[in-house]
Amino acid sequence: MQAKSIQGHSLAEIQDAFAQNITNDFRPTLAIVFMSIKQDRTGICKSLEALGIQVFGVTTNGEFVDGIVSKEAIAVLLLDINKAYFNIYFGEFPEKNYRESAAAIATKALEQFSNPAFLVSGSHLETDAEQLLWGFEDVVGKQVNIFGSMAGDDLSFTNQFVFTNEKESSRGFVVLALDENKVTLKGRATCGWKPVGTPKTVTRSIGNHVFTVDDQPVLDLTAKFGGLDLLTEKSFSMEMSTLFPLQLQRETGDPVMRPGMLIDWTDRSFYCSGSVPQGSKVRFSLPPDFDVVDKVIKGCAELKATEMPEADAVIIFSCAGRLVALGPFIDDELSGIQKIWNAPMIGMFSNAELGRATGGNLEMHNLTACCVTLKEK
Repeated sequence: MQAKSIQGHSLAEIQDAFAQNITNDFRPTLAIVFMSIKQDRTGICKSLEALGIQVFGVTTNGEFVDGIVSKEAIAVLLLDINKAYFNIYFGEFPEKNYRESAAAIATKALEQFSNPAFLVSGSHLETDAEQLLWGFEDVVGKQVNIFGSMAGDDLSFTNQFVFTNEKESSRGFVVLALDENKVTLKGRATCGWKPVGTPKTVTRSIGNHVFTVDDQPVLDLTAKFGGLDLLTEKSFSMEMSTLFPLQLQRETGDPVMRPGMLIDWTDRSFYCSGSVPQGSKVRFSLPPDFDVVDKVIKGCAELKATEMPEADAVIIFSCAGRLVALGPFIDDELSGIQKIWNAPMIGMFSNAELGRATGGNLEMHNLTACCVTLKEK
């Protein structure tokens, strides 16, 4: 499988890149498209459709190609994979029937491929992404190989989209199913935020709404462990939620990050981006330092050493919170990953990351870098 990664700040730039890169020796059949919500999705899809290329498309909070980060731009990974080895599926869930919708697509994929692997991206902030993952698991089995993201919108938190050649949705999901008998997909989800303090008990929560931890308002306890003054509506910022997230402890595997994204100031509770069950154990976090970057790079190096010595292409789903929290360190992280396989790489900053926690179960992650590698057999 050949792959080429391209980047541009307008439809015209991307079309020029298509003209320069698509030749008689390189005829791509599949495009992974990560792009700003401000760019022309319809124009990109029509251009790729005219070239006979199928589209897996997601709007982002920023995108990057081969370690080079851009804002409000377009990043495209072109792959010349055999059309018999993959299929694109598209679904919506206006009734919020996430698990059933995912199971229906997984059933179709299993009818086509005896051993399917998946890339999945969904849209809308209300979407319960873990229900999507469990829908695939219900059909394919606990061992299902799946990674992905939730779409972004340049951090406006208004409208996010997934799209393919002729369809798009702000409340849907796009799926790339791969025949894993023909194409190897391996991934690693790594966060790196260090815990602080002893495990605490979530004493009151409903879904992703956390009220109290150890019978204290969760916002006050977060401020205490972060060494912050009493937080007020004026002093709260996204930086606080990314620097001092909850770490949801699991019986097996690494903890899962659950930053507070929306505050209810009446009772100083907050809504996380994923579920935090009442009675579960959490720890608080220290602000990130360069060790966070180092841990991600080491995780990818270990993936190369143990499971994926060579890759035809690399796809990164990285949380937008990492971009906010790490600042210029994010360039070191991405360039470090790029050097490991030295293969064409594309990535996006997402609202959430989907995949299997190290040694654990399928989860919706936050503040996590999810590295996915592809290699044709």
